[in-house]
Amino acid sequence: MSMRLALLLLLGLLAGCTPQPAPELFTLAAVPGATHAAPAGGLQVRRIGLAGYLDRDDIVRSAAGYRLTVTTGQRWAEPLGRMLDRVLTEDLAQRLPAMAVVAESGAIGGLPGLVLEVNVQRLDADANGEVVLLAQVALRRDGGRAPPATRTLRLTARPAAAGTADLVAAMSALLGQLADAVAGMAAS
Repeated sequence: MSMRLALLLLLGLLAGCTPQPAPELFTLAAVPGATHAAPAGGLQVRRIGLAGYLDRDDIVRSAAGYRLTVTTGQRWAEPLGRMLDRVLTEDLAQRLPAMAVVAESGAIGGLPGLVLEVNVQRLDADANGEVVLLAQVALRRDGGRAPPATRTLRLTARPAAAGTADLVAAMSALLGQLADAVAGMAAS
């Protein structure tokens, strides 16, 4: 093997061993909202359905036309579906203080009076920079035969700035607005 080839191989190996910077991790957070007078009882938040393009470690920043933009080196701190379950449950528990709000994915079970089912079809920024949450919501009495109360909600918020932290804050605010709508449904 020539000296030049050996040197190139050594440089290649050293370049491959260069430590990569740790990714920045982000999490959604519960936001305060108005409380609602709902009947005492329980509310179970079923595992949230999540559009496949969102079900990834990297944060999807925008959707323009038929193209998505995904962050580089910035990731969710936990799987997005589980994070949505956790934060929506926390948002609802704050808004519905008379109800025991639990997540289906948690350790606490029981027979809830109400069951919430949510499909998140979109949670990203559009071509204009507005964050869009598009969700189908169904609220039904557990074990009841009546059809569930259903809604499709399209909520939007403009991030304070262009950074990922501001994007995530806007997403958290939209999840709080979703909780406001669900709390209103539960109270009526």
